[in-house]
Amino acid sequence: MPNDNPTLAICLLAALSDGERTPEEQTQFARITAQLGGADGAALLARVERHELTLAELARQLTTPDARRTAYELAVAMVYADGLANERERAFLADLQGALELGPDGLRELHQEAESLAGAPLAGPTPAAAREQEKETPRPSQAGIPAVSHDTALEAMIRQQALLAGALELLPQQIASLAIIPIQLRLVYRIGADYGQKLDAAQIKDLLGVLGIGAAGQVLDGAARRIISGLGKGIFGRVLGGVVGGTAGLATGAGLSFVTTYALGHAARQYYAQGRRLSQADLRALFERFRAEAEDLLPRVQQEIHSQSRNLDLGHLFSSLRGPG
Repeated sequence: MPNDNPTLAICLLAALSDGERTPEEQTQFARITAQLGGADGAALLARVERHELTLAELARQLTTPDARRTAYELAVAMVYADGLANERERAFLADLQGALELGPDGLRELHQEAESLAGAPLAGPTPAAAREQEKETPRPSQAGIPAVSHDTALEAMIRQQALLAGALELLPQQIASLAIIPIQLRLVYRIGADYGQKLDAAQIKDLLGVLGIGAAGQVLDGAARRIISGLGKGIFGRVLGGVVGGTAGLATGAGLSFVTTYALGHAARQYYAQGRRLSQADLRALFERFRAEAEDLLPRVQQEIHSQSRNLDLGHLFSSLRGPG
């Protein structure tokens, strides 16, 4: 990867545009760029942090309309990864739109979807097909049919949400991966509620932070893998209904999203079942144990992830996350 990869540089600039990056996020960004790009990735992050790269010069390196549109869509995903855009982030996106010489076609819809995902409510069912949701709800024994236990229902819900998170990373639309964050937040909320915990978004994000799961970092990781693998596509119509796909798709981020969501759900389940009495060190160790379990499971669920991605209705999913109204 050349150390001036313009699309990845734009993503990093977008991630840092809010002016509120925490030391933990800085560390996470450094880890991601180093893992994906080695010395070149680390050098790129350093140049961005030193303000050596301008939007104008990065835009000049993107020579096709699709490349410019893809860069903008990824930047929007970065801006909205950890919540609604602040004034500095909105100004950054306006400057980027100008530098990329993008017309307004589709941009309003893009921003509306990003805002709706960033503000998605915690309450509500975890998004899944109706037949899967039935598996999540314990039911009494009827006509000789055994009841579904609470533990079995939670395990099914966690597995389903992990598969869905992986499937989202295989879709060509850049904004699809932005839906992973509210899916994870709602999953933890549902698990906490099952154990009598009344949680808000800040508490859940604190838990994710302890586990090293930053919202912006997750989106950056997926974006960087798409960019480096050449898998990024636009959101409105260029490959609509297609799947990034194949073994390459699972290597780019689908596997990572499955593993992270699976481990998060199971760690949260044990944490709340024990009355939130685990130390941060014990909680992190628990998360790592379930991450290893998910990595072992991944080869056996790859086909399910692909199947979900092929049949996933992104509009319906967004609607279910937004809730009524």
